[in-house]
Amino acid sequence: MASERKGPFPLPSAVGDVPGAENWRSMYPFFTRFQPGDDEKFWFYNSMHFPEPIPAFDGITSEIPYTAIGANTARIFVFPTTLGIEYRIVNGRVYITANPVTDPEEIGRRLAVFQERAGYYYEHWDRLYGEWQERVKALIAELEAIEVPELGEFEDISVVTEGRGYASNHLVRERYHRCIDLYSKMWNHHTELLMLGYGAYVVFFEFLQKTFPEIQSQSVARMVAGIDVIMYRPDEELKRLAKVAVELGVDEAFVEADDVSAVMAALERAGEAGKKWLAEYEQSSVPWFYVSTGDGFYHHHRSWKDNPAVPFSALGRYVAKVRAGEDLSRPIERLRVEREEVAQRYRDLLETDEEKGAFDQMLGLCRLVFPYVEEHKFYCEHWFTTQFFAKIREFGGLLERFGLLDDAEDVFHLQHYEVDQALADVMLAWAAGGEPVGASYLEPLVAERKAMLEVLATWSAPPALGPVPEALNDPAVKMLWGITGETITGWARAAEMPDDEVSGFAASGGVVEGRARVLMNVNDIGQIQSGEVLVCPVTAPSWGPVFGKIKAAVSDIGGIMSHAAIVAREYGMPAVVGTGSATQKIRTGDLVRVDGDEGVVTVLERA
Repeated sequence: MASERKGPFPLPSAVGDVPGAENWRSMYPFFTRFQPGDDEKFWFYNSMHFPEPIPAFDGITSEIPYTAIGANTARIFVFPTTLGIEYRIVNGRVYITANPVTDPEEIGRRLAVFQERAGYYYEHWDRLYGEWQERVKALIAELEAIEVPELGEFEDISVVTEGRGYASNHLVRERYHRCIDLYSKMWNHHTELLMLGYGAYVVFFEFLQKTFPEIQSQSVARMVAGIDVIMYRPDEELKRLAKVAVELGVDEAFVEADDVSAVMAALERAGEAGKKWLAEYEQSSVPWFYVSTGDGFYHHHRSWKDNPAVPFSALGRYVAKVRAGEDLSRPIERLRVEREEVAQRYRDLLETDEEKGAFDQMLGLCRLVFPYVEEHKFYCEHWFTTQFFAKIREFGGLLERFGLLDDAEDVFHLQHYEVDQALADVMLAWAAGGEPVGASYLEPLVAERKAMLEVLATWSAPPALGPVPEALNDPAVKMLWGITGETITGWARAAEMPDDEVSGFAASGGVVEGRARVLMNVNDIGQIQSGEVLVCPVTAPSWGPVFGKIKAAVSDIGGIMSHAAIVAREYGMPAVVGTGSATQKIRTGDLVRVDGDEGVVTVLERA
């Protein structure tokens, strides 16, 4: 029998089922389960992308991304020190491990291949990125154009007169599969440039940390800060709409902006001016409000367009600031000046022209790739994925119309493989003139899975499982998730730390005190009050409007180049990320001190 621990973390084989959700494995494919031998690997909980238990269909948002990440990393660009990322699901939570390459001879063999391939992309980055944008926009357009067949009593006469040769039930399968295929292709494009971006960061960070052992990670990050990227455009559109409201004289409608229906009613009463503002709102909403309140991995993290409560909450605050004559712009120029000062300070400390030349080259490359590392999220996790889930809802609507599901939303409690079977049931019944047989099977299945998700939400997932690894060589693991030897040591010591203190990455400087607002579900971000400290598993740039209200941000997971860290620096507020346990140790209402210089959060007074 295997021991329960090999170091500070439990082994995968020692993790038990949550009482009341013992059948959780039925929600996910067989290849997501821990296997013999997995106890020998180090796994960490990817709470950055999966802070909640995963509904069955949403399992596709781990299956397909990790398929694409590994293919780009290990098979196309041949990174020298890392292969791909494996994942497993336990009690509804995603754990991942990166497979390192540690043999020096093998690293050297792979390095020669990597330098040729990565070098080509770095050399032609601007052209390739422009082509990338067009490819992804074309994928989105193709996805949006997919129509779910109605399957009425008779086919249209055009099927006969045009000699089409196939009935519409064939299109049900074809178009559903096309949605899945487009999602897969999008994720391949998503990781096409991303891993190279993280690779550039890792090389620059390691060069500076080796040359200047005392340098703070956020000093390195500040050298590439201050770029105006697309991911901030949704928030900028809100600021524009606030200015338009004041210019049109309809600003009074936003006094109680948290009540969207009240605002809309007031705008309708405002006559022509109200109509003009609503037209401007519609213009901004496509595509900029296809931004998810989450990170694009759960169907129920709806977009601003679906759930306007988030953008309207920010609109009320922005309108008040415009009326008061305040400047709503982010301090981009200040950040640019600051980044040049920081970069010049460290460049001047280098002793040789060769070192300075290497510094200039690496910094230039980081600044070149930085826009993509942030901008891809809008196209992929937000715009495309919002429309992908919307299209799957339409297939859920077909299943509801034919009586297999009580509600179209229930489609997300089926694996995407099971949706295929349910649609086949509809196709057969329509063709035969009978009734689908699946309701008696699917309805209790969906009910059980809904109940299990509620139970699984109460489970406190360990930050890591298995033995501590000898090497952590994956660039995304370091830069995005912030998993380093220091992180793991901090997680291991977390149990020994006082209950009133957590530590993590000093992601954005400054020290503030404020009341905590602990949010485990991104759909609850409307609860945040001005002046609070946000404590959550993870944030995303799509939370931009929230950063205008809070004093500081604290997250369980994330590295120095995670989205939480980047957005906090861009908004000029303290942030501590990668704490591992902040949401467990801090409660809403606690008075906390966030030290973004040292990476420590202290509870000063319990609620």
